[in-house]
Amino acid sequence: MRSRVALLRSVAGGVAALTALRAPALLEKTKPVDPDEVADAVKDALINKKVNACPMAVRVAWHASGTYDDRDRTGGSDGGGMRFEPERSDPANSGLFIIHDLLERVKQRFPEVSYADLWTLAGCKAVEWMGGPHIAHSFGRTDMPDGSLCPANGRLPDAAQGAAHLREVFGRMGFTDRDIVALSGGHTVGRCHFTRSGFDGAWTTQPLKFDNEYYRNLIQKRWVQRKWKGNLQYTDEETGSLTMLPTDIALIEDANFRPIVDEYAADQKAFFRDFSSAFSRLTCLGCPEQTKPKAACPKARAREQLSIEFREHAMHGSLEHMQQMQREHGSNIDQHAVDAQSGRGALHKAAFWGHDHVVKMLLGSGCEVNKCDYAGDTPLHDASRFGHRRIVISLLEAGADMTLRNKDGLTAHAIAVEHGKTEIASVLDRCAAKDAEAAAQARRRGFIGSSRDF
Repeated sequence: MRSRVALLRSVAGGVAALTALRAPALLEKTKPVDPDEVADAVKDALINKKVNACPMAVRVAWHASGTYDDRDRTGGSDGGGMRFEPERSDPANSGLFIIHDLLERVKQRFPEVSYADLWTLAGCKAVEWMGGPHIAHSFGRTDMPDGSLCPANGRLPDAAQGAAHLREVFGRMGFTDRDIVALSGGHTVGRCHFTRSGFDGAWTTQPLKFDNEYYRNLIQKRWVQRKWKGNLQYTDEETGSLTMLPTDIALIEDANFRPIVDEYAADQKAFFRDFSSAFSRLTCLGCPEQTKPKAACPKARAREQLSIEFREHAMHGSLEHMQQMQREHGSNIDQHAVDAQSGRGALHKAAFWGHDHVVKMLLGSGCEVNKCDYAGDTPLHDASRFGHRRIVISLLEAGADMTLRNKDGLTAHAIAVEHGKTEIASVLDRCAAKDAEAAAQARRRGFIGSSRDF
């Protein structure tokens, strides 16, 4: 009997083959989907003047993925089964279809992106948009044609139970105690709604901010049973305004869970690191191989995280922090590394935001001045667009190539003109003239060179 994944691939492959036979010319013109463009559309759908639906988007990704059973390889986000029965009517999914509706226009704009990819992308990005960690996500999930492969209801966690239930549900998916505590930290955002779950209230004072307050509240506040007509839940004795569910209280009562709660309450970076890893793995359970984050040794992961932090400091112009990181970690920081989806490195980010002191430091450290991002923009394109004169001059002195064109066919000079940055256009014109004169002199002398002096 073929596995669920194999069957979905077979169906998808058959449809793709049929489409190719009927419209080969159309397929040849189809451009690869830009994940950043899809993410931008998702953000507009989830965060706007009407709503900030990020907490619910995280829950949709969670529930779409949390049905996986590692024993028979069924369930999981692949297939987009929440569109069909019995997943659609699972009581645990009550109210989640608001997110499906909010994302429908995004689906119509990008029909080649599966619902399964769209829902999981929205959940991963929503964590970031609320201030949480980056969560690796790749496209490749498929959508099942009907609900025949949907698992039966009852696989999602029951918040009314305790530690044994948590280990049963998460263990079925292959998660450890540390993963359980980390994923429970998703309760740091959002709130319960009585009409949907029989529970009521928020876990934290800032339910739209992804941080470690959930863990701090668990250990710093005294929790007592709430006196009301709803399900058993707990409230903080001091204000009576916050909520914890039985599964939350289990984290501080269980001897193995409690030390991890204490760790995350004291160290938000540790929580972010473990949540990012666990949530990314959760959304990939039972999915095609191309969706899964590439395995890396602990040393490589540490180097990657340091490099991400280094680029973040570059974006904010935090030269002191960058220099401190270089002193403390040296070659463990790859200052030439770029973001996986955007292709943008530290020099791009500093040039974009106008941090000339950071740009000079990076150029002095040998950063590649002509590296192109996903849009074909170099740091010179970015600096020219926003009129950062000193940065433009520094980049030109370091050998920036003014003739490079981005994917829209624009040079840095064309971008400066388009955005009304006449001073930058003049600087580039003078540099081009000097390059032309230097080239002419070099030809007369029998060698090629350039001389840029600002």
